Amino acid sequence: MPNVEAKKAVAQYIAEQGWGGSTINYRLRDWLISRQRYWGAPIPIVYCDDCGALAVPEDQLPVQLPYDVQFVPTGQSPLALSEEFVRTTCPQCGKPARRETDTMDTFMCSSWYFMRYPDPHDAAHPFSPEAARTWLPVDQYTGGSEHATMHLLYSRFFYKVARDMGLVPGDEPFTRYFSQGQILGPDGRRMSKSRGNVVAPDDQVEKWGADVFRAYLMFLGPWEQGGPYDVDSIVGVSRWLNRVWNIVTDPPALVTDAAGARSLRRALHTTLAKVTEDLEGKRFNTAIATMMELTNEMQRLRDEGSADETAWNEAIRLLALMLAPPCPHIAEEIWERIGGGYSVHQQPWPAVDEAATVRDTIDLAVQVNGKVRDRIAVAPDADEAAARAVAEATPRIAEQLAGKTLVRAVYVPGRLLNFVVK
Repeated sequence: MPNVEAKKAVAQYIAEQGWGGSTINYRLRDWLISRQRYWGAPIPIVYCDDCGALAVPEDQLPVQLPYDVQFVPTGQSPLALSEEFVRTTCPQCGKPARRETDTMDTFMCSSWYFMRYPDPHDAAHPFSPEAARTWLPVDQYTGGSEHATMHLLYSRFFYKVARDMGLVPGDEPFTRYFSQGQILGPDGRRMSKSRGNVVAPDDQVEKWGADVFRAYLMFLGPWEQGGPYDVDSIVGVSRWLNRVWNIVTDPPALVTDAAGARSLRRALHTTLAKVTEDLEGKRFNTAIATMMELTNEMQRLRDEGSADETAWNEAIRLLALMLAPPCPHIAEEIWERIGGGYSVHQQPWPAVDEAATVRDTIDLAVQVNGKVRDRIAVAPDADEAAARAVAEATPRIAEQLAGKTLVRAVYVPGRLLNFVVK
């Protein structure tokens, strides 16, 4: 083992020479914000032959983009071709001057626009500190992977500057980040004009409707994973919303049916509980899948010709409320048809009736030597003796047990009953 005193002496010598110690390395780089394009905030600089480059005076801000631009392949910013925009006067000497024709990187605006949202009509300040304290920080930031390494970094930088100026509360602009997936082309690759696999949203909305396209994107897969655009799947979503419309506009005969009411309300409130949980967790695909199952159950009742009136009306009402986030237009139409006040999007989220979700019976798998031979209906709290009594009275299980010796029975409440025989 090296001599301890020698090690101390070496450490002291290194410290005296200034060779040791820790440091903080900021990996910030210069940000070139100028862009040769029309969109973006104009850079507020004018050039005078006598006075040089000058900032536009504050009382002349904001510099607004002109409308007489020509988008031609010159290699220059389109603003350079706008005489209306380029020609101005020097704010210092009053002689003819030229405006800067580059615009700022759009990240310059998007890095702080969320701070402006709480106070968008203040003409004298970016926003008031009082409004910022009420609304900021942002509860949820949603973006792709590139946002986490670019925009998120820029916006945090802007926010911390505003914090140091005493304009915003806290140290961070966002309390939660959620990384969304990417919608790929039908070929499974990233959409690109050069690949010819771009699916234009406007075309899809025109063909299918905004609600279908919106719900399809949510139904595509886990929101954080994304996936390829699939025309077959969007057809399925379209058919689902057509079924929804049909059960609303052409309901079954409405009667009084206590047993039917319990069954429908169980399906309804089980769906509501799952949709509520899934929307909170950004699991939009499973929320829609659950609503599809409820629609199928209501379609079954419609095909059978009758349903309990109270339970059916409740189901239509809650279905409209559940549809409002993914399918806002059809939800509004349904809400108006059932006499709801304006608007479905101003209604509180419905509460789950937990008592309605309790099942009278559950399906229990019955196995013989590990192979499922039948399924039986038992009470949710049925003990082994009760489950065995029902199973042994079932013809298919009785046949499997006939002439055999029971070694033991394995009972997993709520799941299965397994007879081990020889």
